[in-house]
Formats: sequence, C-alpha cells, structure tokens
Amino acid sequence: MKISARNQFAGKIISVVEGAVSSAVIIDVDGVHIYGTISKAAVEDLKLEVGGEAIAIIKATEVMIALGDFIISARNKFSGKITSVTEGAVNSVVTLSFGQDKVITSIISNNAVKELGLKEGKEAVAVVKATSVMFGVE
Repeated sequence: MKISARNQFAGKIISVVEGAVSSAVIIDVDGVHIYGTISKAAVEDLKLEVGGEAIAIIKATEVMIALGDFIISARNKFSGKITSVTEGAVNSVVTLSFGQDKVITSIISNNAVKELGLKEGKEAVAVVKATSVMFGVE
C-alpha cells in the first residue's frame, strides 16, 4: 500500500468494539496503543478483527504538539523528543521520536513552533484524536 500520509504504523489489532454506526479499534505497535474510531462498515470491509494485522494511518496535519502535563480527551498521546523542526513559509514540519524506534510527523504553524519553543531535543507530546486515525490492511 502506497499512500501520501507520512505517519503509518503497522501493528496487531487488540480490540474492536462495534457500535451501531461506528467502531472503536485499538492496535498495538511495539507496546504503543493507537486508538481509532472508524465506521462499522469499514471494519467489516477491511475484515478487522482481534489478532489481525492493520496499519494505522495519520495525516501529519492531524497531529498536534503539546508540552508538559495536560488533560485532554484525545485518545492518542505519544510522548517523546523532537528530532527535527523544518520551517517553511507558513508551516513547519515537526518530527517526534517515541516508543522504541518510532517517529511521528506533525505539520503545524510557524507561530505555534515559536510560541511553544519547539526545537530538536525538546520533550513533547504528539496528540491525535481517535477520529483522525484511519486503518488499512495489506
């Protein structure tokens, strides 16, 4: 599967909770859990079931960067260190390492980078709502 989304994490499905319209899916990626909320029809079409393999897909524009301790309703919080900040004309690409050897990329405004003082080596948290996670299968 080739797609343009920068953040792709292959893992094992550890939970599928089906609702009337949407379903909650959790995959384990080397000990890190990624939560997604997708349509019940997508779960059926992709044949997602506990024990199966799936790829969590997150567009970089859906990844927020936070600092310090905070309480938020978003299910996905990846704590780690910023490995790079590449500034563009309006937005910056921020890459954060987490887990054993994973990286997640975020595209945020240059103003946010400056306000948060983001730079290589700084501790931060990448935050993603479960509804911003897509799933794919090979």
